[in-house]
Amino acid sequence: MRTTHRALLGLVVALGMGTARGAIPAEQDDCLGCHGSDPSQTMDLPSGEKLSLYVDQEHFAKSVHGEILRCGDCHSDKTGYPHDSKPFKTRRDVTVATYEQCKSCHFANYTKTLDGVHFAIMAKGNRKAALCVDCHGSHDIGRPTEPRARISQTCASCHANVNKVYLGSVHGKGLTAGNQDVPVCTDCHRAHDIADPRDGSLALRTPEVCGRCHTDEKMMKRYGLSTRVVDTYLTDFHGMSASLTKGHARSAKAKDPNRLFAAVCTDCHGVHEISKSKDPGSPVVRANLVKTCRKCHPDATDSFPASWLSHYEPSPQKAPIVWLVQMFYRLMIPFMVGGLVLQIALHLWRVVVNR
Repeated sequence: MRTTHRALLGLVVALGMGTARGAIPAEQDDCLGCHGSDPSQTMDLPSGEKLSLYVDQEHFAKSVHGEILRCGDCHSDKTGYPHDSKPFKTRRDVTVATYEQCKSCHFANYTKTLDGVHFAIMAKGNRKAALCVDCHGSHDIGRPTEPRARISQTCASCHANVNKVYLGSVHGKGLTAGNQDVPVCTDCHRAHDIADPRDGSLALRTPEVCGRCHTDEKMMKRYGLSTRVVDTYLTDFHGMSASLTKGHARSAKAKDPNRLFAAVCTDCHGVHEISKSKDPGSPVVRANLVKTCRKCHPDATDSFPASWLSHYEPSPQKAPIVWLVQMFYRLMIPFMVGGLVLQIALHLWRVVVNR
């Protein structure tokens, strides 16, 4: 009887809120009469954990689902009252058992997760791998990019150490300051089909990933950065080597089988700890460049970096000798090829005339 009175009271309150604010579909299921009335309402699980049964109606109404979904759209197994109890031992059992409800509406994104590292880990028996609700929430789901900083904060719930390093980088500092241009986790790792960074495939895509921002003329102009970094990399020895080895991620001769044969962006600039190229601690600043080169070239001398143009293009001011050699070949090769073609043409003409 007490439960019935509480349910009726909760329903009246819910309807009153609905009248003041505008009804939401969930109110039509009468579920909020019980689940929206008592914040302390919980269920004891065999693990000793407490499972909250409370749904904050105001938070749900403001969520992306608030105006379109009823409770039964996700909780389709709850068809009567009282509800049948499920053999859940832990709160994680509840999450694992219910996360596939999302695929009924978000099937495209659900299928992407099947190719992701989180699903692969879960398939091996690790139940701690992230599922839909771990990242998006349940009743208070908001748009993932509002605010944008929320994305990295979400990933930090499992990857706290990585996030700490990221927040100290030039990208992380920009995000903390409210800069909307800097990349967050999903810009590099993607959202649903996240690749395992240890298998080498992500590293091979690094020039493409970094190039999405660093070839954007409008964006780079705001920071006084060159948009030629990808082009200069691809025409360099490192970029050409990476292009040739794109079909196979690992080098059989390398001491570390996970290491790529050719250096990509992250090998020189770092991964999550990327700093400004002029920062004293940057791995690509002149004072630290030899140490960076020795990661791949252990015998590199102090003068070794002088043979590398970095992302600079040869000019009379930068690498004048290389620029002169380039100009020589640009003039000499067409002259030689043109001369050969002319010689052959004159020879053929002479053969025809002398017949």
